[in-house]
Amino acid sequence: MTTPPRLVPLLEQFDFARRRLTDRMTGPAVDSGSGTDVEVGAMSDEEYLWEPVPGCWSVRRHTEGPGPRAALLVGAGAWGYDAAPHPHPVPPPFTTIAWRLSHLTGMLLLRADHTAGSRSLTRDDQRPAGDAAGAVAAFRAGADAWRQALLGADDAALDTVGHCAYPYGSDPEDPFLEVVWWVNQELLHHGAEIALIRDLYRDRPR
Repeated sequence: MTTPPRLVPLLEQFDFARRRLTDRMTGPAVDSGSGTDVEVGAMSDEEYLWEPVPGCWSVRRHTEGPGPRAALLVGAGAWGYDAAPHPHPVPPPFTTIAWRLSHLTGMLLLRADHTAGSRSLTRDDQRPAGDAAGAVAAFRAGADAWRQALLGADDAALDTVGHCAYPYGSDPEDPFLEVVWWVNQELLHHGAEIALIRDLYRDRPR
């Protein structure tokens, strides 16, 4: 199927943001933005779970229970991420790389399922990773699934309200093209946050 012309720039933006974030987490280099490679090391497990300030939300073992101001740990398997029912705590807790990456991964996997899959997955089906390598692999799988869902969209789908039935956002009330745009914004801003936390970890007081 031919990709609708108005989807092409959003696909290119998604691919760029995905590649840049993945390179920033795994190394050995990341594009500076001007075409120059900047050396970067692979993210360690300690860095992935690092809590820069007291009271962070993160990914934790279910046996440990939720962190400060969280009411539950969401996810299947041994690990879950801190969460609370609405209304969320104010001000919102600072979140670790582990939390932010799990959020991105779940958003991609579940939106792919609610666009071109069973339309049945919930946050309780996601399996947050307790280690950096596992989290990066899960992110890659989520990004692959979402991109594949996008490639199945024709012009009519882009205009269809509720083409994505993702239950944790306004997707069922939005044209699909708006959902695609929003996912890119999520990837761009959370990717930038993860990169900044990596910089803070590198230069943290010893």
